[in-house]
Amino acid sequence: MLLEQVRAALRDAADPGKAPAMQAYMKSAMPFHGVAAPMLCKVARTVFAEVSFSSAGRWRTHVLTLWRGARFREERYAALLLAGDRRAESFQTFAMMPMYEEMIVTGAWWDYVDDIAAHRVGPILQREPARMKRKMLSWSRSDDLWKRRTAILCQLGLKEETDRDLLYACIEPSLPSREFFLQKAIGWALRQYARTDPAAVRLYVRTQGERLNSLSRREALKHLG
Repeated sequence: MLLEQVRAALRDAADPGKAPAMQAYMKSAMPFHGVAAPMLCKVARTVFAEVSFSSAGRWRTHVLTLWRGARFREERYAALLLAGDRRAESFQTFAMMPMYEEMIVTGAWWDYVDDIAAHRVGPILQREPARMKRKMLSWSRSDDLWKRRTAILCQLGLKEETDRDLLYACIEPSLPSREFFLQKAIGWALRQYARTDPAAVRLYVRTQGERLNSLSRREALKHLG
């Protein structure tokens, strides 16, 4: 029922003329309704206001029902918005990592993965650092590049609370990779941390030398001169 409500509301808000360009930009096999981000957020707030979360399990079921049943990309974006609903704040625990892992692996593209990494996985890492560190170190060595990217990017918003050793350890297995999405993630994560500790990032880049891909190095030093 929730999926049908979301789909109907998105269809009503859609500009079908914009859908092909949106799909092309995201290189998406899944079509778009043609709903811009601000309108998508507005639609989600309206529909989700009627949804109650009596338990973490019920909330998770709602999120996964939207995610798995989506036929348009905005419907998966709606699932991400529901995953981040403020009313579900207390549900954001290590126990939800299997759900986020499923979304990362099946989503398998940067728009989904980066949102989950920074806004869902990162806060859980802060709450439960011991178990999450082990999980992120494991993901950093995964055969799945999106789990690797998540491990690298999960501390994007942590600023002074960034675990620098964990960041470097999650980057390490991907240093030899020529995969663009990993090279870019390494540079982005370092660039973000450079806002907090520029000297540490300069030292890291200098120490890694040629092990650090040129794209990663350029991104890492982008605002350091």
